[in-house]
Amino acid sequence: MKTTSYLFALVLTLSSFGLFAQTQKVNTEKSTINWLGKKIGGQHEGLIKLKNGVLEEKNGKIVSGSFVIDMTSLTNTDLQDEGYNKKLVGHLKSDDFFGVEKFPTATLNITKATKFSNGKASVTGNLTIKGKTESITFDFVKNINHYTAKIEIDRSKFNVRYGSASFFDSLGDKAINDIFTLDVKLVVN
Repeated sequence: MKTTSYLFALVLTLSSFGLFAQTQKVNTEKSTINWLGKKIGGQHEGLIKLKNGVLEEKNGKIVSGSFVIDMTSLTNTDLQDEGYNKKLVGHLKSDDFFGVEKFPTATLNITKATKFSNGKASVTGNLTIKGKTESITFDFVKNINHYTAKIEIDRSKFNVRYGSASFFDSLGDKAINDIFTLDVKLVVN
C-alpha cells in the first residue's frame, strides 16, 4: 500500500510540473542585441546591452516576459575612425534620436505568444522607447539554452524622427530609413 501511495504521489508531482510556468532569468552577460540602421547609400550597426530580463514559459508557450534595455550602452561597431564613431554614437544618444539622458532605458513586455512549433513562436509585446509604447509582433526561435529574434522597429512611432522621409520632404539622399533592426540572442540560465 505504501508503494502504491508513493508511486501515485510521484506521478502526481511529476505531472504537475507541466501545469506551472517555468521562470527563466536571462543571462545579460552572454546575451546580445545587435542593431542595424540603414540610410540611402549606407548603413550603421552596433550593440546595445540588456540590463535585465525574465521569460516565463508554460506548456511550450511563452506566457510572459519582461526586458530592460540599457540605452546608455549603445555603441557603433562599423566606424573605425574614433572621431566619427564618437560623433555618431553621441548623435544617436541625443534628443534627435533616442534621448538617452532623459530615457536611459527601453522596455519590452511580452503580452501574448503562440505555442512553439518546430522551435518557433509568434510573440507580441509592448515596446517602450522614449516614453512611448507601441505593440510589436515578431518571431521567437527557441534553441537549447537560448532564444533568438529579428525584430524590425519603426522608429517614427516612438518619436524618433530625425532624417525621416515620413516627416521631412526635402531630405533627398540624407534620408534615414524609419525601420531599424534588432538581432537578439537571449541566453537563459
